[in-house]
Amino acid sequence: MRDGVRDGDPVGAHPDAGPPSDRPADSTADAAADSTAAAKAAAVIAAAGAGPAAGQSVRIDAWIWSVRLVKTRAVAATACRGGHVRVNGERVKPAYGVRVGDEVRLRHEGRERVVVVKRVIRKRVGPPVAVECYVDNSPPPPPREAVAPAGIRDRGAGRPTKRDRRDMERLRGMEAGSSGPVKSSGPATGAGGPTGSAGAPRRSSGRRSSAS
Repeated sequence: MRDGVRDGDPVGAHPDAGPPSDRPADSTADAAADSTAAAKAAAVIAAAGAGPAAGQSVRIDAWIWSVRLVKTRAVAATACRGGHVRVNGERVKPAYGVRVGDEVRLRHEGRERVVVVKRVIRKRVGPPVAVECYVDNSPPPPPREAVAPAGIRDRGAGRPTKRDRRDMERLRGMEAGSSGPVKSSGPATGAGGPTGSAGAPRRSSGRRSSAS
């Protein structure tokens, strides 16, 4: 140790300073927190800029499209006309005016979305801005089926090969066989049938001789 500096310390390091590895980690975490806060503030400002003028309302079809609950405004309007959009428990038309605090329920693509309006906007925004406009109380999405039905191929898999076709035919045959026993439509071979009581075919005795 020379002048309060330990051997192996960086040149110019203060003897009371902590380990060098601690300082960059803290500065990185602070920078990440500042970046997240700045992004959130920018999202809030963008959401406010996408809103209407003071005293004006926003159509429900425009709002659910603007906050990215549906892909197009036409889909939003169709959902409203079909009775798949409810505001505070009531079915609404596309022109219904939505307000802050309203609960919006949307049934779309096999999933129910339940959101509470925080901001009213009429312009479509990006996902970081959209999530600042509502409180998401939606239930979790239903799990996807683990096993696909027999005979159905994934989209983009191409034409089935000979082996794939054999496998599909075998699966279809197993499904058909599980529905019940298959009854034979052929003739009976038991007693009284055309094959006789012993099950062997009858032999012809030939022509009878005309001579006595």
